[in-house]
Amino acid sequence: MSGVEVITFGCRLNTYESEVMRAEAEKAGLNNAILVNTCAVTGEAVRQARQAIRRARRDNPHARIIVTGCAAQTEKQTFAEMAEVDAVLGNEEKLTSASYRALPDFGVSVEEKLRVNDIMSVRATAPQMIRHIDGHVRAFIQVQNGCDHRCTFCIIPYGRGNSRSVPMGAVVSQARNLVESGYREIVLTGVDATSYGADLPGQPTLGLLAKTLLKQIPEICRLRLSSIDSIEADQHLMDLIAEEPRFMPHLHLSLQHGDDLILKRMKRRHSRADAIRFVEDVRRLRPETSFGADMIAGFPTETEAMFENAVNLAEEAGIAYVHVFPYSPRPGTPAARMPQLDRALVKERAARLRLAGQKLYQSHLDTMVGTRQWLLVENNGLAHTENFTLVAAPGLSPRNLVQVAITGHNGKHLDMQLAAADAA
Repeated sequence: MSGVEVITFGCRLNTYESEVMRAEAEKAGLNNAILVNTCAVTGEAVRQARQAIRRARRDNPHARIIVTGCAAQTEKQTFAEMAEVDAVLGNEEKLTSASYRALPDFGVSVEEKLRVNDIMSVRATAPQMIRHIDGHVRAFIQVQNGCDHRCTFCIIPYGRGNSRSVPMGAVVSQARNLVESGYREIVLTGVDATSYGADLPGQPTLGLLAKTLLKQIPEICRLRLSSIDSIEADQHLMDLIAEEPRFMPHLHLSLQHGDDLILKRMKRRHSRADAIRFVEDVRRLRPETSFGADMIAGFPTETEAMFENAVNLAEEAGIAYVHVFPYSPRPGTPAARMPQLDRALVKERAARLRLAGQKLYQSHLDTMVGTRQWLLVENNGLAHTENFTLVAAPGLSPRNLVQVAITGHNGKHLDMQLAAADAA
């Protein structure tokens, strides 16, 4: 191989940062290199990263393999001890060309491979300017990094550090770059995006940032949020939901569970009633809004009744996209020291929650049939509606916005026919 290849795991923030990594590595003159941007959210994510590294070495025996991302930050020794790995960079180091210029030679010791600082010492998130995100028709912008909360199950703050925000002006500049490059949809992303601005002068909120982007860059066709913590939603955000058609009617919520005692043991800041109230408030303002949610099955001490409360919450809230995580104990977190459930039971409950989620998704697809929708066409013959429902769109040109009539669905995606001769 030649050049720089990036293998990305995990969240949209990692997807964005992978483009920054590629640009910085190329700026440093790196060649014949594979950058592996890892995720640490579950033990399975770490296992998949290790597997990908071994595969990359088999397929590219002479390439440099540099491992970074959250798993590299939290388990640096694990990756440094892999014979296939030439260097390990921390989450801060992966974003600077200086780190790639200073990489060690082949065949160095485990200690010499390590280039990982104390992420908790990082106090700012530097704006990163990119004009292209490989393989995506939607552009992601990092507005925030890190997290000040300490949910008992979560290792991510130890991989990302404390919360820090990108200044509003830098976000506007990045959005303008991406729009000028032809992107119709912008997605704001972060580790805890709804905490945006608490560390900035004047403490602007995520909702105010979104309002500012849409006001200052009228060319933005669609603005979307990657994930939010509903308890932190501010009035500016609710105003956008009610009044701004360019703000997309889909919200992915960090719910995690539906039982109040489990939520307390998770150290979440919302209750079951808070979650239901937020969904109802949003739907009252904009009825077509769809919701996704992260939910954990098999958390320590979870009884059958508590699990049923989680299923019932997803059903009561009408969550169209239930993203299920079987609980995975992460070393160093408080939940890992709590009484654990049998792994077979954890997997069984996760499967049941996924089944409930599939039924909710089918119901959501049913409600879309017979409607007219604007689609953003992807690169793979698929498209997404404004409320993020997947549509089969064969023959339509990527990046176009097209109005269609939804004619049916196959249980996985909607079917359509063109509803207007002209695309936007």
